[in-house]
Amino acid sequence: MITFTVEGRDGIQVPVEIPEGISLSLMEVLKGSDYPILATCGGMALCATCRVEVLNGLAQLPPAGDAELDILDTLPFVDESSRLSCQLRVNESLEGCLFRIPQED
Repeated sequence: MITFTVEGRDGIQVPVEIPEGISLSLMEVLKGSDYPILATCGGMALCATCRVEVLNGLAQLPPAGDAELDILDTLPFVDESSRLSCQLRVNESLEGCLFRIPQED
């Protein structure tokens, strides 16, 4: 199992366990867990409505790609901890991470 934690907009942190080898993005897991992730573009890294803040474990995640960085650069309230959940695949790199669903911009 891969275990990470999600902090909702209410500040409550909930551990999430996902079987290894599942072929989903973090965005798909969050949407399936009823977190308020819009994902307007459907995971194409075009809208940033699936943005999360990585509070713990940023260094262990794969680096953001050019498409993700281009979209994040268009947002007013992002920093180095901001990632698009559609661009993070559920795998061992998420183990122990803490993701926050940010307040709506």
